[in-house]
Amino acid sequence: MKAVLPAAARPLLEPHLPSDLDVEWFATPSEANAAIADADIAWVDMQPTHLVADAIRAAGPQLKWVSTIYAGLDAFPLALLRDRGVTLTNGAGINAVAVAEYAVMGILVAAKRLDTVLRAQAEHVWLKDAPGKIELADTRALVIGYGTIGAMIGDRLAAFGVDVTGVTRTGRGATLTPDAWRARLGEFDWVVLAAPSTDATKTLIGSGELAAMKDSAWLINIARGDMIDDEALLAALRSGQIGGAFLDPTHPEPLPADHPLWSAPNTILTMHLSGRSQTRMFQRGAAMFLDNLQAFRAGSAMRNVADLAAGY
Repeated sequence: MKAVLPAAARPLLEPHLPSDLDVEWFATPSEANAAIADADIAWVDMQPTHLVADAIRAAGPQLKWVSTIYAGLDAFPLALLRDRGVTLTNGAGINAVAVAEYAVMGILVAAKRLDTVLRAQAEHVWLKDAPGKIELADTRALVIGYGTIGAMIGDRLAAFGVDVTGVTRTGRGATLTPDAWRARLGEFDWVVLAAPSTDATKTLIGSGELAAMKDSAWLINIARGDMIDDEALLAALRSGQIGGAFLDPTHPEPLPADHPLWSAPNTILTMHLSGRSQTRMFQRGAAMFLDNLQAFRAGSAMRNVADLAAGY
């Protein structure tokens, strides 16, 4: 049995791998594409993520399992994996704490307008009043996508006294279903996007949704940039239709230097850094891979098996 694995993870993996596993370590896209041709197991994470898709397309028919530390699978050739009967395990939960903390940071930054304070510092201006005076206590948040990360965001916001409503496909517990949240958008001060990226979530937030929000509400996106209609968002920000937007991901990425979102009013961009705002991603990914490798070889249940039809 052969595995192609990232050279960057070699110190974390090699001491714990079974002696009968044939491993090829890759450091470049060309090495990954060559090694995966006859591999049974592949962990071929690379940036930008289209390189991962390219490598998977170069795989031979014996490929049985693809592992990734990415939670979002929108860049993966899911139909190809499904047709070939390949198991895909993702990294859901690896960055959950960091991303949840980042979302709460975004809300706090927006509430206190720390972006304005930092600009004043850079310009050596002593502000005479606080630019942001919103207290989180007694505000209301809608978290669209109340899975692992969404629930962590909710727990952390609740500690600040925020009334949190989640959205899930099933409406389990006290959450709303996907057909119910739009009618209630006007109730919330914070609208947080934390859903997985699928065909159903493309441009989830458009002109209708933005018009339904409070004119003081902020849109917080820590999911995927393509969930928002940028033209509609720009119009809403320029007209003051909503309070503002905290955008970690954008579409495309990197955002071109001349893109109008950079200078849109009441907009805070953070270059898709939420999942990277921690130091243990690779360690957690390696531990999950080793657990799943043991399960894979034993024919037992693996962790984080993705639903290739649903896209996450």
